[in-house]
Amino acid sequence: MDKRLAEEKSAPWMSVPRWAAANALTLAIVCTALELLAGVGYRLGWWSLGNGFLLLRYAAYGALAAALLAFADLSLFVQSRRAVWMAALALIIGAAGAGVPAYYLYRGQHAPAIHDITTDTSDPPRFVDAVALRKEAPNPLEYRGASLAGLQKKHYPDIAPVMLDVPPPEAFTRALAAAHAMGWAIISEVPGDLRIEATDTTLLFGFKDDVVIRVRPAQQGSRVDVRSVSRIGRSDLGTNARRIRSYLQELQSRR
Repeated sequence: MDKRLAEEKSAPWMSVPRWAAANALTLAIVCTALELLAGVGYRLGWWSLGNGFLLLRYAAYGALAAALLAFADLSLFVQSRRAVWMAALALIIGAAGAGVPAYYLYRGQHAPAIHDITTDTSDPPRFVDAVALRKEAPNPLEYRGASLAGLQKKHYPDIAPVMLDVPPPEAFTRALAAAHAMGWAIISEVPGDLRIEATDTTLLFGFKDDVVIRVRPAQQGSRVDVRSVSRIGRSDLGTNARRIRSYLQELQSRR
């Protein structure tokens, strides 16, 4: 012990107190927890969406500061093993806490300002039972026509219907099973209309997006179309397109 203290006194710039790493770790954990709380608080009605985003932003700044402090701690100083582990953990947590919001910000800046995606832009599937659930939703269900279709084809040219070589009733059964597998809350399943409606809820802020699946007879079996529409937000950050892709992959895997 005396030898270590003597070494620290002889080279004070080479040693950082353990509390420096501990503070960086505490800041990283607190800020990351506040990021999660931003969404949870909005879902529970504790604050508005704007305040939730504001909390998320400043918590991300704090997480970035924690990561930078931890990086400086690791790069510039020789420390005890425990301090090194704390600084390394602070760097990982802080980088994740800052990186995830930064990734979504990047997506928001590069994603088109649309929130209504469908596999059939000329005759999009229509919602029936979800209409009552969207009475207070800022985003309407009316399709914007050619302007929206053009944006979708430009940014998501791969979104297309799936053709199944089975009769429509069997295709409907597969489509319903795939919707359940996605973890969506089923609003309605109407075999007579070959229509399924469901709601998907995002993880953090709990945004609700509605999905309608339509099955129609085709020349060699059935055609399955999907439409996904956000209830809130001018841009969906590409969420609806990714949801449709995932669903169609799930549906095709059931052949």
